[in-house]
Formats: sequence, C-alpha cells, structure tokens
Amino acid sequence: MFRYFILNKPYNMVSQFVSSHDVKLLGDIDFSFPEGTHAIGRLDKNSEGLLLLTTNSKITRLLFQGKQPHSRTYLVQVKHIMSENTADLLRKGVAISAKDGLPDYITQPCEVNILDQPTYTFSSGYELWHSVPNTWIEITLTEGKFHQVRKMVDAVHHGCKRLIRTAIEDLNLDGIQPGEVKEISEDEFFSKLKL
Repeated sequence: MFRYFILNKPYNMVSQFVSSHDVKLLGDIDFSFPEGTHAIGRLDKNSEGLLLLTTNSKITRLLFQGKQPHSRTYLVQVKHIMSENTADLLRKGVAISAKDGLPDYITQPCEVNILDQPTYTFSSGYELWHSVPNTWIEITLTEGKFHQVRKMVDAVHHGCKRLIRTAIEDLNLDGIQPGEVKEISEDEFFSKLKL
C-alpha cells in the first residue's frame, strides 16, 4: 500500500534525503518516513512551501510529465513596488533564459495577483525584507521550467527575495506549519491533484 505526504518545506533545505554536500536534508525533519519515500518534483534550497512525498514511484510521471498540465501556485516576494502593468507582462508571458544555450523561452499565460500582505506563517531564519521597498505577488502557472518563477520576475526587473509554493491543483498547505508533515489518503491525494 502506497503512502502520501505533504511537507511544508522550510527555507535552506534541499528536496532530497541523501546528498554528498553538507546541507539540510528531508531526513532532518522530525518525522518517520517509510522506506522508499521520495519527493515528487523539487523545491530548490532557498524555496519553501508545499512539497509532496510518496512511496509511489509513478506519481512524478503522472503529475509533471503527463499530457494534462497541473497548476502550481506560489507566493513570491520581489524587490521594488510592482505595478499592475508589470504584473500584466507576467500574465501574458515573458522571455526567460533557457538552459544549455537554447534560445529564450516565452512563458505561457498565467495568473498573477498583487497582494497587500500575504496570509502565511513564515519559517524562522529568513529576513522578511520589511525595511526596503518590496511587493508580494501570487502567481499560478501550469508549467515548470528550471527556476521559472525566479526567472520570470527577474525578466521584469523585480528580483525574487522569497519563493513559497502554496498549492498544486487543489492540494494546499492548509495550516501545515514550516517543517510539519501531514499524511493524506490515496483517494484525497489523487482527487485534489486531479490525477
């Protein structure tokens, strides 16, 4: 029987259980994961939020490599005050650098909302950037190129200071605190992810 977990991944932790580098790992979380548990997709070390884990090896292909795109929502703190005109550029699609020397990639249309203040419990050990001009936005997209959200806000001259994934489809953090894990049923997992 497969098992399914939601982790609110803290800042400064990699999305893996083993590494040859001296970094914080998923195994450092105070939770007893069963053998064979792995992360579905990744959040880089400096990103936080919703990370799915499972013992079912087929989920990554279903969720991120299937024909049906799945939405992902991020809370993003960027440098400077973002205007609606700039947010509209992000909504329509911007050119971001591709890896391996390929031509720039134009991102697909997405949802972008400028927020007054996020309603999120932040993990400790990270500067919130209250003292300098910044903007919080919420962005929902259905594609996931390498460091895409960071590259998108950089393309419109708003460097990314904080990146938190809050949802994948209808599966969200739902009050799970940074560093906490919640196990959910297979039925709920598949239903909320629309798999």
